[in-house]
Amino acid sequence: MSNLIRSNSFFDDFLTKDLFEFNRPKFTRSELTLPSVNVKELDNGFEIHVAAPGLRKEDLKINLERNVLTISSETKTENEEKDEKGAFTRREFNYSSFSRSFTLPEDAEPEKIEASYEDGILKITVPKKEVVMENVKTIEVK
Repeated sequence: MSNLIRSNSFFDDFLTKDLFEFNRPKFTRSELTLPSVNVKELDNGFEIHVAAPGLRKEDLKINLERNVLTISSETKTENEEKDEKGAFTRREFNYSSFSRSFTLPEDAEPEKIEASYEDGILKITVPKKEVVMENVKTIEVK
């Protein structure tokens, strides 16, 4: 009986697994979720860390509009395999994007925001404005 059922890897991978594995999601979790973000308040400012592995710093965009800081990325890839005759045997497209927005507090210094990208982590530093303490003047009641 087992000799009658032969497995073809293309057939198994393309049809059988995709069509009949109902418990398996069709997309990976990374394609359905936003990147993790940590925000830390320091004495002199704020640090925002965005987990964005696999991206290049050119893929990341940071915009500030009306006190809202927006971090976004959009990537597109295309892979194709051809046989020896030059005809397409397989062509795959991939598109991924995300956008996260944060409203900056009033004590943020938007003109001095800095960003760096290293080892898959985008680090954005938002300094706080210098708070000038005015001298307290005592007024005598007459």
